[in-house]
Amino acid sequence: MTSTGEERDGMGRDGPWWWERRRSAALDVGLGAVSAAECAVEGVPFAHEAGIPVVLGVLFGVVVGATLVLRRRWPIAVVLVAIAVTPAAMGFLLAVVGLYTLASSDVPRRITATLASMSLAGTFVVMYMRTRGDVEADGTLVVVLSVFVAVALTVPPVLLGLYIGARRRLMESLHERADSLERELSLLADRAEERAEWARTEERTRIAREMHDVVAHRVSLMVVHAAALQAVAAKDPVKAVKNAALVGDMGRQALTELREMLGVLRAESPKPASASLARPALVGIFEDGPSMDELEALVGQSRTAGMVVELDVRGECPGYPAEVEQTAYRVVQEALTNCHKHAPGAKVVVRLAHRDGEVAMQVENGPCDGKAAEPGLPSGGNGLVGMRERVLGLGGVFVSGPTDDGGFKVSAVLPRERR
Repeated sequence: MTSTGEERDGMGRDGPWWWERRRSAALDVGLGAVSAAECAVEGVPFAHEAGIPVVLGVLFGVVVGATLVLRRRWPIAVVLVAIAVTPAAMGFLLAVVGLYTLASSDVPRRITATLASMSLAGTFVVMYMRTRGDVEADGTLVVVLSVFVAVALTVPPVLLGLYIGARRRLMESLHERADSLERELSLLADRAEERAEWARTEERTRIAREMHDVVAHRVSLMVVHAAALQAVAAKDPVKAVKNAALVGDMGRQALTELREMLGVLRAESPKPASASLARPALVGIFEDGPSMDELEALVGQSRTAGMVVELDVRGECPGYPAEVEQTAYRVVQEALTNCHKHAPGAKVVVRLAHRDGEVAMQVENGPCDGKAAEPGLPSGGNGLVGMRERVLGLGGVFVSGPTDDGGFKVSAVLPRERR
């Protein structure tokens, strides 16, 4: 259906046949009735001039005028009918409204220009012939009058139709853009919510990893010392007291680290608005966390717990970013914790190598000697996963697996700068 430039109010379609709304149908029927009445009146003189019965002239005028009802459906046909009856001097409302409807519709402009030119020429010719025969006047005045009437009946409705059509298309374009923007905003909101949820998940994972690394090692050593305390309490009270003091020290250290971590978490927003805010939530942990300078003390704690640990450091430490320092420490710490859990009595070698632009670490334990008792420490299976996530998150390389002699080895390489 060819649409016109009428104002479109309301939502949906509720009109009959080709009309969008009932109001449009009522308007067109009313215009058709007025046009039919006009053409019926003009059909009387036409019947006299044509020498046909007046009834036929009136009936012809009614049919011609009633075609205005079809202006929204077939505007070209309506204009052609108006042009065709121009010599009969009828259908002025039909011509005016038809040209307006044609100009405001989506009909190609070349067709509109052609039909408007035909209507202009036809009106001029009819007016010129009738005026020249009816009045005694100068020929120039007749031409000017004919041109004025032809232009007055053709140009204004065409210009108004073009304006209304352009305005309608502009409004439709603005509505489409508004709908498009609304869809885009909805999509962006959904994506922002997804990023926020991803950020919260990542932060929860990072917090869980930090809590695991802080608690698991300290508590594992506490369990080992508690087991030793239980074994020697009756036989060697001095050693029992020493082990009890170590258990207390380990507990206090674990509480201190937990308190520092919880303080950082409380100082930050627990629900970041976007993924870009997920990482800063734990920046304080990296800044205040352990470093590679504390590896000697870490190894010493395992030695105190009865583990045979050898520390081999090669190269000079040039200083690394805080997150690299802490990640290296946590990898060694978790690897030693696993040795306490799964390889009691085994010899452990911790190797650290400072290279050009990177630091490499390796924790390798031999097979269990079979003499040391199992500490019975629970395992959640997240240790190796957490180490891998830490190392890969900094662009490093992580490898772990059993050795040929029945032991286990954990190796990691961390770049100085994030890749």
